[in-house]
Amino acid sequence: MNNNGHIKFAVVGCGHIGKRHAAMISNNAECQLVALADVSPKEQLKLDAYSSVPFFNSVEDLLNADLDYDVLCIATPNGLHEEHALKGLKAGKHVVIEKPMALTKAGCERIIYEALHHHKQVFCVMQNRYSPPSVWLKDILRRKIMGDIYMVQINCYWNRDGRYYTGNNWHGTKDLDGGTLFTQFSHFIDIMFWLFGDIENIRGRFNSFNHAHLTQFEDSGFVNFDFVNGGIGTINYSTSVWNENLESSITIIGENGTVKVGGQYMNEVQVCNIKDYVMPELPPSNPPNDYGPYKGSAANHHFIFENVIEVLKGRGPITTNALEGLKVVEIIEKIYAHKANQL
Repeated sequence: MNNNGHIKFAVVGCGHIGKRHAAMISNNAECQLVALADVSPKEQLKLDAYSSVPFFNSVEDLLNADLDYDVLCIATPNGLHEEHALKGLKAGKHVVIEKPMALTKAGCERIIYEALHHHKQVFCVMQNRYSPPSVWLKDILRRKIMGDIYMVQINCYWNRDGRYYTGNNWHGTKDLDGGTLFTQFSHFIDIMFWLFGDIENIRGRFNSFNHAHLTQFEDSGFVNFDFVNGGIGTINYSTSVWNENLESSITIIGENGTVKVGGQYMNEVQVCNIKDYVMPELPPSNPPNDYGPYKGSAANHHFIFENVIEVLKGRGPITTNALEGLKVVEIIEKIYAHKANQL
């Protein structure tokens, strides 16, 4: 691959998100989709749009094939991310890893070690950073327009019922899913870390209200903590909301003002009341990922692949690096350390 050539991708995991990766690659003039892999038979996966793309039934078969590509995209169940990333890196590929990077901090460290050892890049998918309200928040916080930050409240109230936790896939399992904060809300923990830094003095309460027969972990939690950089924060979350998502929101109370970004997907600025500041008009947010009966975060995956191209062609810095991916997993691990014996 030279500066003017295509960057070649293979995708392992051809579910909802894997298909989205394949679509983003296929729709980008600087990318080429070289191969797909999934343990399910190709006929079951509805891959008609990629009928001419070589298909493999395992990561091993894909990596052992005589194919030339630069990047392995990993969109497999959470609990397989570490194993698949390590295999890709050892095979000399850059990797794009869907959230979460792994299910443990130690797993993330192993991925980073392998990437450094092979001089390869690790791109972590945290697409909420690209939404216009997130970009704007980052800018005003970097410029300290709100002064000292006093309090941050993040509310994530979504619907994930039997239409999602069907019992016929990895959703809801401890070993492959990992927990509600890993699969549903790691995007929002990433935004919190990106904006405000690390947390300490964590306390949490957790419950399973209506998911006891659907999942092997909690469906709801209240978590509060201190920010290392000053101020206090809380994350309140649930997947027990009836029928449809309610909101994802962040409220920030600072020395010089108050901001609330809300909506179903943290996609609209609802309050901006800051001393001597006039808020600019922001570009519209992208619509949410639509999975049929349930909705996900804003559809910003194309930004991920644009960043992969920028980095691999030497045109710009990485947007979400492996250390940041590790920090999100570490924060979730620290939160879940308080969950033992509560359910």
